[in-house]
Amino acid sequence: MATLLIQHPITDFETWTTAFNRFREARRNAGVRAVRVQRPVDDERYVVIELDFETVEKAQRFLGFLRNTIWTSAANSPGLAGTPEALVLEAASV
Repeated sequence: MATLLIQHPITDFETWTTAFNRFREARRNAGVRAVRVQRPVDDERYVVIELDFETVEKAQRFLGFLRNTIWTSAANSPGLAGTPEALVLEAASV
């Protein structure tokens, strides 16, 4: 399993959520298996998103879609107030 971890500032949560929900089908088609959205307790204008995928390759492909299609367009990413930071993670054995 791989997780795409994304975090970034937002203008307001309602606007961001509306835009995020518009791409529910794209996430499903990309193979997202689980979604977690969290916000820091002391910053209502920031979100942290975790998207789980079956493989690292699927997570990387979706990250490319976000970088090239979503985050480059104000129409596709209203509510985005800064540059997203993103990492593709995989579980490590310890």
